[in-house]
Amino acid sequence: MADPTARPGGASVAQDPVSTIRRYEERLAKDPTSLAFAPLAEAYRKVGRTQEAIALCEDGLRRYPHYTTARVILAKAYLDAGNQDGALQELTSVVSRAPDDVQSHRLLAELAVKRGALDRAVTHLERVVELDPADQDSRAQLELLQGRGATGEGSAILRLLDDETFVTVTFGTLCLQQGLVDEAATIFLRIVKRDPSNAVAWKRLEDALNAKRARRKV
Repeated sequence: MADPTARPGGASVAQDPVSTIRRYEERLAKDPTSLAFAPLAEAYRKVGRTQEAIALCEDGLRRYPHYTTARVILAKAYLDAGNQDGALQELTSVVSRAPDDVQSHRLLAELAVKRGALDRAVTHLERVVELDPADQDSRAQLELLQGRGATGEGSAILRLLDDETFVTVTFGTLCLQQGLVDEAATIFLRIVKRDPSNAVAWKRLEDALNAKRARRKV
């Protein structure tokens, strides 16, 4: 998806969200049929104005139903609002028309984890790393999910997990609280594979994966 703040030369600039919103609102006011509705919706979404973002995208997509960028933004806004079905519908529509849309595959993988569909998450992550080999975050998540929770080398805690006594929500939560996100993700993945109905473990697994993503962006 194109970066709405990107300059023609390819560089993107960090902008004050209020200024960004004002600029796109003015552009849309001058031309209500402008494609500016999409970057404005993304700006709204980033500052928590989720319902306004959704309304903008839904209205704009009635005029431009094949505008992939707007559909991805709408999917993200739906996810922010907790509407997983809506997000899934939008993202599925995007990849059916643009199977190489890497951001859609990333979001579909995230959504699959939320829904406890690890095999589907693996499929989308495999597509992501194929399309974007430099995406180390997605590669790390893929390796974790493909490993099915197997312990690795280099961590005393991971070696400790050879004893199933420690593969518990309590111990995993403790690891997560201490910032041991790799260990926590391994624990929760082991738990959900053993007990797919464990809603708490699924939520903690999602938290651990989000923490891994955030750590790699620092």
